[in-house]
Amino acid sequence: MGHDHGHDHTHGANKKVLLISFNIIMLYMIVEAIGGYLTNSLALLADAGHMLSDAISLGIALLAFTLGEKAANKSKTYGYKRFEILAAVLNGVTLVLIAIYIFYEAIERFQNPPEVASTGMLIIASIGLLVNILVAWIMMRGGDVEENLNMRGAYLHVISDMLGSIGAIIAALLIIFFGWGWADSLASVIVAVLVLRSGYYVTKSGLHVLMEGTPQNVDVDDVIQTIQNTKGIQSVHDLHVWSITSGLNALSCHAVVDHQMSIAESEQLLHRIEHDLEHQNIHHMTIQFETFNHQHDNTILCKMKAESSGHHHHHH
Repeated sequence: MGHDHGHDHTHGANKKVLLISFNIIMLYMIVEAIGGYLTNSLALLADAGHMLSDAISLGIALLAFTLGEKAANKSKTYGYKRFEILAAVLNGVTLVLIAIYIFYEAIERFQNPPEVASTGMLIIASIGLLVNILVAWIMMRGGDVEENLNMRGAYLHVISDMLGSIGAIIAALLIIFFGWGWADSLASVIVAVLVLRSGYYVTKSGLHVLMEGTPQNVDVDDVIQTIQNTKGIQSVHDLHVWSITSGLNALSCHAVVDHQMSIAESEQLLHRIEHDLEHQNIHHMTIQFETFNHQHDNTILCKMKAESSGHHHHHH
């Protein structure tokens, strides 16, 4: 594949960051769950549930990075890189389920607010906030939270967690100063909304990759323009652009060239296109050169026919 050194470097950094974050969050999640149980605070328990999903998502992300490093083999020619995306989808679905459960619990509690040990709740939520700020900072500094879907999913978890802790702190203060018992349920509902939102987005982006959707950071029109404007290319058809995993985009297409072009010339042409497409976030490309007499129709995007059994099937 060639141009992959940057990918490996951030990969190692991502793994290290995830491991540190995982340990911190796992530890604190246990504290928060016990605290929520003892102080009878749903907001704390909701936040602990959220932290648990954080810890799971970080664990899955770690596992995904480790599995993703396994070399490609004959049964999986792309290696295990897709596992990251499966992990992200699983993680998103878990979040949605947790959110639904918190909504359900909160509705029960609105009807008859239980006693909440608000001082304990305040202390635990405040420590939680500091823990989340620390983890978010570690991730921002050491990991790639912009491009990598897996890292981004884990990072978004931590950010919404941070908001969850803020919610629990405000609720505790309202209970202490005004005796508003319902503030705890309200805070947990707000956490649930945040959880639901991040779950929805992570699931959606993951499914987009699994459906071989066009990567968000690739403009297909620009890519087509780039290939067609390369000197020596007459036209392009049968184009596909997809992601293998986050930060690893692939392209395949057929390009029509002059029938007298030598293999050496076509190689130079390929290098030029490869170089131009690197700047458009295409990391792996396969281009099939053909002459004007090729047996395909000329639509840019391929219309596949699965049922044709003949050796040379036309694309109609």
